[in-house]
Amino acid sequence: MGMVAARARTLRFAGRDVRELPTYRIARLGLGYVPEERRIFADLTVYENLRVGERAVARAGGTPWTPDRLFAIFPNLADMRGRRASQMSGGEQQMLAIARTLMGNPKAILLDEPAEGLAPVVLEEMARAVARMKREGLAVLLCEQNLTFAAAIADRVYIIEKGAIRHSGAMREVLGDVGLREAYFGV
Repeated sequence: MGMVAARARTLRFAGRDVRELPTYRIARLGLGYVPEERRIFADLTVYENLRVGERAVARAGGTPWTPDRLFAIFPNLADMRGRRASQMSGGEQQMLAIARTLMGNPKAILLDEPAEGLAPVVLEEMARAVARMKREGLAVLLCEQNLTFAAAIADRVYIIEKGAIRHSGAMREVLGDVGLREAYFGV
């Protein structure tokens, strides 16, 4: 999203080199981003937050994300559509941040530490929601330190240490390699 592009030798999305593009152009290409800090609009309601992220036209070949479709994925949000975002728990705010990004009808979504600070029951709901997004054809790039959460949804793993990829492979390989898990995840 333009934050580290200057250091990259190549950075392509949707067939375009995005290193020099402003963030809004990268988003228009179809890349959604949910930052670690959530950055929801606290004074707006759930429904108003969703409308802020809305892109009226669906991507080619995709079904548009609508509030009702998102409420099916995040049922807690459906019950709170009129509630101000500032009156929601951290997990509910994280769900809202993801849902708002999906309202832009991205081709792919970057999730930065979505599990951070969430209760176990919320993590399970979040994992189900991300798995459903994947089933519906959305590409998901997850940056996550919680191995249990990542294992529930990730197909491939890239372990990055000090800016360099130290390991890449299928999630099942990471889960089956005790030495790798101990070295990088402490489990």
